[in-house]
Amino acid sequence: MISLVVCTYNRDRFIGTTLDRIASCTVPEEGFEIVLVDNNSSDSTASVCASIAAAHPEVRYRYFLETSQGLSYARNRGIAEAEGDIIVFLDDDSFVEPDYLVRLSVRMADYPDAAAFGGRIDPLFESGKAPEWLCKWTLSWVSAIDNGDVVSLFKGGKYPIGANMGFRSSVLKAMPGFDTSLGRTGKNLLGGEEKEIFGRISSSGGLIYYFPDVRVQHVIPERRTTRDYIIRFARGIGYSEYVRCSRKGGSALLKRRFSELVKWGATLVLWPLYLLRGRPACGNALVLFRANVSRGLFRPDSLEI
Repeated sequence: MISLVVCTYNRDRFIGTTLDRIASCTVPEEGFEIVLVDNNSSDSTASVCASIAAAHPEVRYRYFLETSQGLSYARNRGIAEAEGDIIVFLDDDSFVEPDYLVRLSVRMADYPDAAAFGGRIDPLFESGKAPEWLCKWTLSWVSAIDNGDVVSLFKGGKYPIGANMGFRSSVLKAMPGFDTSLGRTGKNLLGGEEKEIFGRISSSGGLIYYFPDVRVQHVIPERRTTRDYIIRFARGIGYSEYVRCSRKGGSALLKRRFSELVKWGATLVLWPLYLLRGRPACGNALVLFRANVSRGLFRPDSLEI
């Protein structure tokens, strides 16, 4: 069975569509369940979810309230409650394709060595158009991923994105869950919990696959395309990296700070290239992002998280 874990917090605008799309999928032979983890929503999320469950009585659907605030807490509750052989995490504003479950079932059967996977994520901009700064280097800022049309392995420190990712249950339940000192809590933009758990899988020899046809659309509200969002998002990444590497001890933080300087070199190469191509918004956004990641990584005490 496939367990689809959807963690939600005050997203009654989208959660109904997210759940309805899942419930309307073509059902694979092994079946599936929806595990909905409500992380203390104060809007009408609970009633919206109840109405979707009532509209699809044929679907195994289970609703849980997780009172410990934070995405990592909610995901860990989903892991504990999931009963499938494959555990998939979808954002509460991720809309699956009708053949999502069947394609996932086929891919995991074709690649029995896959410990985990990440699928393609196409951004669905609420405004109807992409921001001027969007390019191949900034896709991840809107939780989008496109590694091409061929199945491949995630390598070189690249990992799936939480809006569309999954694990063999045997792999995930054999290790500690998501690090609750990382990840979003309420409205903050901390991250790093996905990178941390995929890093553990990778370091233990587990293979993480990219499946291009296991696909979702991910809603991107206009506020996530603003300059203020880029600053907050980047600082959250920098601070999360500081916490993650500090906890690893040894020279981990020193190495990460050195890699940040290398990334600055790449950014300063890309900036004039985008200017010459007539796309200054892309170059300027890359510099703005890098500056604020660095602030979180080198000057964490200066931030209000």
